[in-house]
Amino acid sequence: MRVLHLLDSLNRGGAETLALDVCRNARASGLDLTFAATGGGALEDDFRRSGAHFVRLSRRAPLDLKLVGQLRRLVEEREIEVVHCHQAVEALHTYLATRGNSSSSGRRVKRVLSFHLCGADAKNRLALKFLAPRMDANVAVSRALLACLCTEGGFATTENFHVIYNGVDAARLRQATTGGDLRAELNLQPGDLLLGMVGNFYADARKDQLTVCRALPAVFRQVPHAHFAFAGGHDNGATRIYQECVAYCREQGIAGRVHFLGQRADVADVLRALDLFVFSSRKDSFGVAVVEAMLAGVPAVVSSIGALLEVSNGGEYAAVFRTGDADDLARCLVELLTDSARRVRLADEAGRWAAREFGIETHVANLLKLYKSLAGVP
Repeated sequence: MRVLHLLDSLNRGGAETLALDVCRNARASGLDLTFAATGGGALEDDFRRSGAHFVRLSRRAPLDLKLVGQLRRLVEEREIEVVHCHQAVEALHTYLATRGNSSSSGRRVKRVLSFHLCGADAKNRLALKFLAPRMDANVAVSRALLACLCTEGGFATTENFHVIYNGVDAARLRQATTGGDLRAELNLQPGDLLLGMVGNFYADARKDQLTVCRALPAVFRQVPHAHFAFAGGHDNGATRIYQECVAYCREQGIAGRVHFLGQRADVADVLRALDLFVFSSRKDSFGVAVVEAMLAGVPAVVSSIGALLEVSNGGEYAAVFRTGDADDLARCLVELLTDSARRVRLADEAGRWAAREFGIETHVANLLKLYKSLAGVP
């Protein structure tokens, strides 16, 4: 199958990391993958080395007719059968570039759009309402997201929508190491326990780091040798949320045991240093960070939103606390921190579950199955 994946930028984000994992594993799964980017970013060199055929394009306007022409030529020259995009702006250019196009087999080039979020601003929401019915397939990354797209987004999800879970490349987690030692960096002692969360701070507080901070005084009273590390950056819009967390820890006298690491490129090393992973999100479409923790062998505690219940199989493979409830989170953390055997058992079972359900091989196989069905290939 000759497939083109298209992204607008190559910054470090969920869609970009997923696309990079797909590029690295496409060939082994039978995909002849071309990857095109209309903007650069921190991951550009990684995409160039990924093993997929890489093409760097440029978008100079929200609707760039020159880019439409470049995409049309690329589709024709590479004999592309399916184009897969991830955002409204990519889908719009894909739709225009593939109208009337046929593959080398004479079939019309198929269009696929992945939805990674439920909400969008007014402009993108209007564009997606126009584009979704004109895609050959729309992909939601969880059943929870599919339901949200129907009830809150107003999309007719019974028509050409599919659920394909995101995938994570376990090999990336094993190989992506700088040789750093977070525990040494934080000056932890051999008997100390380190909890942590990986997730950026957002202006709308969607990751809810403040609930974690509010749970920590009770945790530290009962587990005096515990520390917590937040790995994640914040832009200007999220500065208030970040500062509120820092101020709360200072006011509670726990600032010496709560470490704000900022944006990290060594997430695999961070995960390897943890005894327990926490993900307190109030709004999420899948939960890649949780899957990464599972694959890294770290037991997880997650909030009770729909997507994280899916990732944890209803709480079978992670401890679950009531979303936004600091007292319930503290209870879950103390129970796990004081029961090392349960932590080991949970980590082992969750690792096997995540590898089977959310490994990159499973994700690429499901994509290939969808592509073949669209292209009429057995």
